[in-house]
Amino acid sequence: MLASSKRRGAWGERMAEDVLRLAGLQEGVNFTKQSSADAESGRPDFTFFLPNDLKANMDVKFPLEAYRGYLDADNDAARDEHLKALVAAVRGHIREVARRGYIDPSIPTVDYVLVLIPSEQIYSLVLEVQPDLIDEALEKKVVLCSPLTLYAMLAVIRQAAERANLMKGADEALALVAEFQKQWDRYKDSMEQMGKRIDDVKKEYDNLTSTRTRMLERPLAKIENLRTSSEPGEEE
Repeated sequence: MLASSKRRGAWGERMAEDVLRLAGLQEGVNFTKQSSADAESGRPDFTFFLPNDLKANMDVKFPLEAYRGYLDADNDAARDEHLKALVAAVRGHIREVARRGYIDPSIPTVDYVLVLIPSEQIYSLVLEVQPDLIDEALEKKVVLCSPLTLYAMLAVIRQAAERANLMKGADEALALVAEFQKQWDRYKDSMEQMGKRIDDVKKEYDNLTSTRTRMLERPLAKIENLRTSSEPGEEE
């Protein structure tokens, strides 16, 4: 079933996808994966979306041939040789991934790349033989992961992303509150100015209906008096 490199790659990717689902990550939301057509393009197998628009790339490695040789060996000497080949295969893949440009500040990515060995048995076996391989990988900014360690790392990534989204939502809410406060202050100023203008209009209206009206009524009364006094009186 795992005879071809494509099948081995597909199996490794399925293992990785199982871990991603268990960690609660969703494709297109928390990560993307390359299509089968891009398998030879040199692109990372998975790209994770992190807070602050950062990305982290991951490559999946399944050194099956050396592991099968180790399992099928019928003596200790052959088993040791295949075990050395297994460690060499993982070390070679670390070096290859480190040269692929998966770390790119212009994207931007974080300052490391993940390499998943989708088998706890192979991961444990390699580190048992070569315990300093993790440090050797870290020097090349490569983080070796097994399914369990990847799950733990992705759980942290998911929590960080959720907190970042929460903080982003809180920041947006605070910005809206600040904008509302600014517009509310302008509204109050406009209402205050309108109130003053209304008061001025009322005062002017009161002046027109009282003082100005009386001032106009006085000459009108005099005119009326003159008119009535100038009319001939009625004969008795």
